[in-house]
Amino acid sequence: MARRIEHLTTSRWPASDVYAALVDEAYLRDRLAVLGGTGAELVAFNRTVGTTSYQLKQGVPADRLPSVARGILGGDLVIDRAEAWTEAGYTGTVEVVLNGVPGRLDGTITLADTDGDGSELTLVGQVKVSIPLVGGKLEDLIVEQVALLLDKESEFTAEWLARRA
Repeated sequence: MARRIEHLTTSRWPASDVYAALVDEAYLRDRLAVLGGTGAELVAFNRTVGTTSYQLKQGVPADRLPSVARGILGGDLVIDRAEAWTEAGYTGTVEVVLNGVPGRLDGTITLADTDGDGSELTLVGQVKVSIPLVGGKLEDLIVEQVALLLDKESEFTAEWLARRA
């Protein structure tokens, strides 16, 4: 059974500024250098009029994983993450696949200005791991870790934008 994920991050920056960062190749490379972990790289980047898509590879060393994950993976965790953004409405999709795990995260991302200053980024999706007995535990772990990563990425984005203001 899949686990629903819904996570909200806020920024003091307007949606247009946050969006511009999220689809900027230099920003993605900078973010990966700080938060990407082992073997992080921007695998693909494609921009056309009104849309941007990219694929990221991120890594987590085995010694930083919970024991249940280490037992299943037998090594480091490699995360393949693909995002596709549309400028109209600042919406996107995300797909995440983990090496050695029969499962994935699929979701939609929306970025919108708040009533006051700033903006909100919302991820809504589901995590599905098809492993009997431990799949649910891994789904919970993935949901928790994705939330933490999104919070760190939001902080990084705010700092990255502030350095360029």
